[in-house]
Amino acid sequence: MPYINNNAINIHYKEEGDPNGTPLVFANSLGTNLHLWDNIIPFLPSKFRIIRFDKRGHGKSDVPDPPYKMGTLISDTEGLLDSLEIKKSIFIGLSIGGMIGQGLATKRPDLISALILSNTAAKMGTAEMWNDRSNKVKNHGLESIADSVMERWFSQGFLSSKSSPGWRKMLVDTPDSGYIGCCNAISGTDLFTTTSNLSLPTLAIAGSEDGASPPDLVRETQQLIKGSHFKLIKGVGHLPCVEKPEEYGFILNKFFADCGF
Repeated sequence: MPYINNNAINIHYKEEGDPNGTPLVFANSLGTNLHLWDNIIPFLPSKFRIIRFDKRGHGKSDVPDPPYKMGTLISDTEGLLDSLEIKKSIFIGLSIGGMIGQGLATKRPDLISALILSNTAAKMGTAEMWNDRSNKVKNHGLESIADSVMERWFSQGFLSSKSSPGWRKMLVDTPDSGYIGCCNAISGTDLFTTTSNLSLPTLAIAGSEDGASPPDLVRETQQLIKGSHFKLIKGVGHLPCVEKPEEYGFILNKFFADCGF
């Protein structure tokens, strides 16, 4: 298993595709690992260099004690891309992964040539909301919030399918400390000013049934970036790459083609 040691922790990552191709970098949501993207990989052209990673506190990466800061998560990602000698990538970030992408595009525009912001925003929720969630996980564990998270992640149709239990397990297998740390990072983040200064090809994706980042919230962030585009996927929740991977892959591929990649 490949790791990069950065910021005194080990970051787990996975590479696929053409090592000489244009890099696609995927950043996961809160409570998921790099396998979040498994279902869409078959729909991506083999010409790309595909990099997925587990942010700190998640998957097989190290789990430092909370709290975490968004700047640290951005720095972790920056260090990973620098270590892999990646420049001018297409960055696809979902939820907190999209916040990392916004911050990294501001800090290191040389690393990102195009941005896909999936089910995310410049600011998500309130400090009070994230603190309440952190305290509940601290006192009772992730299992105590798993059902409510599933209702935000997925449409009712998907929740009743045989596929959803595996995603619930991914959530509850996330280390409590890692989840709490990333809640702290989201809680303290407001990217409105910096994101409004971005100028690069950008696509924002929303799910019509998303209870974590509703379409209006995603569109509000998309409208901060001049020349960006918005796409709504109907009948899905917070993780459309899981519920409708073929449609999600089609949207990505159209964006790549439109941008000349």
